[in-house]
Amino acid sequence: DIAIRFNHRFGDTFVLPKAVMPKAGARVMDLQDPSSKMSKSAGSDTGLISLMEDPAAIMKKFKRAVTDSETEVRYDRAAKPGVSNLLDILSACTGEAPEALAARYTQYGPLKTDTGEAVVELLRPIQARYTELMGDRGELQALLRKGAGKAREVAAATLERAQTHLGLLPA
Repeated sequence: DIAIRFNHRFGDTFVLPKAVMPKAGARVMDLQDPSSKMSKSAGSDTGLISLMEDPAAIMKKFKRAVTDSETEVRYDRAAKPGVSNLLDILSACTGEAPEALAARYTQYGPLKTDTGEAVVELLRPIQARYTELMGDRGELQALLRKGAGKAREVAAATLERAQTHLGLLPA
């Protein structure tokens, strides 16, 4: 809002951000309450997957994920929110459409296992890099300094454009 108003009044100064909304995984629902968004502020962490969570704990949570009393695996957010949540998560991990994934399963157990394994594999490089960085504080500090330097360069150019458009600097 502010960038749009500024650009309208003073000319193109700020790059307007573009929203990136993936179809699958844009909103991940709680594993125990698929009507609620997955959140750290939920009453229990049994429906939450943390980025640094142990793979065995992740698998356990997916195996206990809420589905329904039916046996048919199909993608239907209204009628089957728990199953659809698992399919959405698996879709976000694999890039395949949830409907296509649903056609591969006849039981909930394999769907839960495959979804858990896909999440574990997706998080594995993130967890490995985190462990690597936390184990070498020198490298972490160097990366932080490098990132801060890049941010300063971009911010300085943007600030100069804004000040010029406001008339605080000569054009």
